[in-house]
Amino acid sequence: MDDVELQKSLDEFAADPKAATAGRPAKRTPSGKAATTPSTAFAAADLANGHYVLHRDSLRKTFHTVIDGVLISLEDATPGKAPIEAMDRPENLVDRLVYRRLSEMDKAKLLKARLAHNPWSSDYWALYQGCLGKRYADPDFPGSAQWEKNLAYVQSKPVAQLVAGGAADQLSPSEKYDLLVGDPKGTLTAVMWDEGKAYFDSSGSVETWMGICHGWAPAAYMLERPKKEVVLLAADGKTQIRFNPTDIKGLASLLWANANTVTRFIGSRCNDKDPAVDQNGRTLSSQVFDNNPGTWHQVMVNQIGAVGRSFVMDATYDYEVWNQPVLAYEYRYFNPQTMKLASKLSSATVAKAKFTRDPFKKYRSAHAASYVGIIMEVSYIVETRAVSCTTDGPDDDAVRTVTYKYDLELDASGRIIGGEWYTGKCHPDFLWTAPASARAIGPAEQFATGTWTPDQPLPESWRKAAIRSAESGIPLAKIIESLIRFANA
Repeated sequence: MDDVELQKSLDEFAADPKAATAGRPAKRTPSGKAATTPSTAFAAADLANGHYVLHRDSLRKTFHTVIDGVLISLEDATPGKAPIEAMDRPENLVDRLVYRRLSEMDKAKLLKARLAHNPWSSDYWALYQGCLGKRYADPDFPGSAQWEKNLAYVQSKPVAQLVAGGAADQLSPSEKYDLLVGDPKGTLTAVMWDEGKAYFDSSGSVETWMGICHGWAPAAYMLERPKKEVVLLAADGKTQIRFNPTDIKGLASLLWANANTVTRFIGSRCNDKDPAVDQNGRTLSSQVFDNNPGTWHQVMVNQIGAVGRSFVMDATYDYEVWNQPVLAYEYRYFNPQTMKLASKLSSATVAKAKFTRDPFKKYRSAHAASYVGIIMEVSYIVETRAVSCTTDGPDDDAVRTVTYKYDLELDASGRIIGGEWYTGKCHPDFLWTAPASARAIGPAEQFATGTWTPDQPLPESWRKAAIRSAESGIPLAKIIESLIRFANA
């Protein structure tokens, strides 16, 4: 966090708040270079007219959580307001809410933290390429933007033909899975292609953004990283199948995308493509203004810093951040009255009576006694392309870093009760995670009895359960978890 650059951004906000908040926060690679290529799957036209917001909304509304003992869905959630409200309470997301006061965070030396283990990167397995049916290792696979061309190619080269020709390594993850479980109908692969077919039949095309990033993001930290490839026997007891880390991560992502899981979220749905702003660039729409900076700060410090476990962030109005697992953070103070960097909390704290240049004065909480400025640098994991590999490690992950500016409202006891964003509408919005003990399981999991070792074909009960579960597009959790264990043995 370069002091000169940070101060420059504060000076720009002080000079013209509306202009400073209008742009998207710049993204950087771990080396500090600008991430010039947006990591987005949305079409250029959808980005230009804001239609991508509606695409996201169609997926986000399927989320459910339990708040105060009541099952809540984003479809039914009341839009959030600027203050911290019921749908925006940090305790509804984090594993443990240990710190509520900046002074306590400061004393605990939690101004920065990084997870001990990276969530892992993976492909988002686009539906227009067949999802887990994509033959990414086949050099002749077209990878066309047209779903029907990709399907026609796969159909022209049947699985049996590739296996007989010694090219089994070119099979897709779902085709390898179907071989493993001895499914002559290739049920899981058929379901993968049918996902795109439903959209193709109704509209004549499959949107490029559609995939399973909502499954990859939690799987990336809920399941261990598969570190190396593993060679297993197909159900026929003869054919060898090589599952590399990319295959295993893809199947793990599919499991978490389609299986029943418990989810905790804060925030609410928003399908406002072009929200109105005031003279300072602050969003007026209550639907857009969540989560509150006070919520964001408490979640980050408690979940990443105190607990040491990731969560998923979705910045609705920033297409370069969508369902990304958080890796690390670091923050600095600034004085919101002078707009100068501060080396300690006391120098950054401004009493309510002395905050005379507050651009957001009319939106403030009546209980706020003081204010503190925060500049936070956040690092998160992004998707990578599916590639053939024999090993996988943190060096293979793609990391992006972004900087957010905001202030926090503190009550008379120093407790964080709210705040205002200085980064316009492009701020972290919808946050979610699965509880630490959660497990994604399919409808036939209980029928897979006995044990499986890597030197033997799958037990018969596992095979039958896997084929039954595949009808719902869900790989058997016991198989996925075993693949990871074998890969890390």
